[in-house]
Amino acid sequence: MRKKLQRVIKPLLKSLFVLFAVGALVLSQADGALAARSGGRIGGGSFRAPSSRSYSSPRTYAPPGGGYYPVPYPAYPSGGWGFPFVVPIFGVGGGLFSLLILIAIAGFLLQAFRRATSGGYDGGYEEASYGSNPTVSITRLQVGLLAQARDLQFELNRIAETADTSSPEGRAEVLQEATLALLRHPEYWVYAGGETQQARLSAAESIFNRLALAERSKFSEETLSNVNNQLKAANPKGSLPSSGELDNPTRLIAQGPGEYIIVTLLVATLGKLEIPAINSADDLRQALRQIGSIPSEQLLALELLWTPQAEGDVLTTDDILAQYPELKLV
Repeated sequence: MRKKLQRVIKPLLKSLFVLFAVGALVLSQADGALAARSGGRIGGGSFRAPSSRSYSSPRTYAPPGGGYYPVPYPAYPSGGWGFPFVVPIFGVGGGLFSLLILIAIAGFLLQAFRRATSGGYDGGYEEASYGSNPTVSITRLQVGLLAQARDLQFELNRIAETADTSSPEGRAEVLQEATLALLRHPEYWVYAGGETQQARLSAAESIFNRLALAERSKFSEETLSNVNNQLKAANPKGSLPSSGELDNPTRLIAQGPGEYIIVTLLVATLGKLEIPAINSADDLRQALRQIGSIPSEQLLALELLWTPQAEGDVLTTDDILAQYPELKLV
């Protein structure tokens, strides 16, 4: 009886052990696929309402005889008499009075024309003032490249280490260099996706932060970052090797065909910005050019994220499907 019981129990134990081993293997692979990777980050900016700025010097009027002297606004060629009321003085009237009225009317129409053709402001101001709560566009563009595009990772590392992210001009330069780096590697494009949404300035920052946190949460660690000119490296030894090490064939063996790099561009800009739906390489090229040409005065905030960043880290097809399911093949 005891031997029979042992013969029954042993196969059951073996079966349970096999099931346990298979389950542990599946779960470990799932955890590996869902585990976040090392990432790099470049960003900065603020969501302050822009204000109009006036020229430091007053407007001037050039008389026919030459020379400039300041005059109060508005200025008319009628010697300071403005439309619609012209009062004759010192007994001047008749034909001269009518002539002065015509000059004043012409000056008024000229000033109105200048305001209309200059977008609602005249030479007394540098630019039109935005409202207190203008429209802001928040755009996210993601590109998945084959891991063989190692030069792109080196370029992003270089940008992170040298960029000035504390100024709008510096952030616009980062955006331009990053889009150029992506445009130079179209042969490695595999996945892409993008979207734009508009919001008022008062709500734009929370939307931008939510999208940025969603992308950053996919990293287990930000191994290299430059945010508002604060450069941080979690592990200098874990950064990518120099480009000269690419000559070592043993390094290329570790890069399988199913390994990728994901680059995310997240920008907030004043006004309305619409990128095309990303369904092909041409759509991606157009979107990259559009984002890379955003001027610094319109760029409110920037987040440039890429993964993997650390040496030896890889991003597999399972990682793409698990963490970036919205991306499409291009």
